[in-house]
Amino acid sequence: MDRRLFLTAAASLAALPSNANAAASSPIEEVITSTEFSGSVLVAQGRKIVLRKGFGLADRSFETPCGPDTAYRIASITKLMTATLVMQLVEAGRIDLDQPIRTYIADYKGPAAGQVTVRQLLNHSSGIENFDKGLTSYADAAARGMPAYQLPHRPRALMDQFASGPLVNPPGAAFDYNNADYVILGQIIEAVEGDSYEAVLSRRVLAPPGLKSTGMAKHAGVVARLAPTYYKDEAAPLANDMPVYPENWYAAGGLYSTCDDLLAFSNALYGGRLMSAGSLKALLTPGLDEYGFGLWVSELEVDGRKHRFAQRPGRIMGANTLLLRMLDDDVTIIILGNTNLMDTDRLGFRLARRVLGSEQAASS
Repeated sequence: MDRRLFLTAAASLAALPSNANAAASSPIEEVITSTEFSGSVLVAQGRKIVLRKGFGLADRSFETPCGPDTAYRIASITKLMTATLVMQLVEAGRIDLDQPIRTYIADYKGPAAGQVTVRQLLNHSSGIENFDKGLTSYADAAARGMPAYQLPHRPRALMDQFASGPLVNPPGAAFDYNNADYVILGQIIEAVEGDSYEAVLSRRVLAPPGLKSTGMAKHAGVVARLAPTYYKDEAAPLANDMPVYPENWYAAGGLYSTCDDLLAFSNALYGGRLMSAGSLKALLTPGLDEYGFGLWVSELEVDGRKHRFAQRPGRIMGANTLLLRMLDDDVTIIILGNTNLMDTDRLGFRLARRVLGSEQAASS
């Protein structure tokens, strides 16, 4: 599965020297402290919190440690919240998954207007040109700039300029992970609800489970305890992330949150409190590249037994995150990191193996 998202880390998969300020006190913590991970981790099994702790530094300038309640940019975990919102609007009769873009945005400028459906936007089979495809590395982005993210854009302008390109594949024919798909979904949500994406998300997704530390990260806004992000490019030292307008990732990756809020969201979503059982089944049905609506769905084998999981990673420069739910085991693993020094997918599955009882597999 190709889970390497925009500006993904080229981090080593090997275990690195550990966090000196986070002494391990359990086998679960040992998995984390054997790496160079910096961020916060929450592991829950049913109603039991197995681990809730910060590791490393949130702000390296002031040597502020990461805490269990530190906020982070969650990158593409945002997409799962957007997909959840779309499915709620489908249930409300406001959106039809098999209607094209122009049903909801009559003046959409791209050739996809009458050809690409909401369903194809959700599962990244739209075929719309990926406006991030030219960015091959952090160094390349630093040298050439990122107009979509380093200049201010309102959501509609973002769609018109960067998410209305040509079709590079026939709609529905191929999986192509693309932020453009979810920028368009954000605009569809605004069109049918007559309100901002943020307001609709807050009302329908954040408020019901009581998420109070989640919202849109904004260049002009100050969020309490929001960790800065840092990036290491090849042989260069760890550095501050490039300056960006974080809100330009919009419905594709613009949100911030905390471990506690994401656990509440996960429990509400997979517990059937945010949508019907039928809608949740549709969201969790894997299609091309094992991708459902806003997340990957597959199986992890542990000690000869297969465990279904729903995986939602997020990676934007130094923001490296994971929301992993073991669907048949009621295990939730949340990893919110502020550097690219650790492969958070690999770390998440190591933690899952440890929780599910495979000591040998956890060390591999």
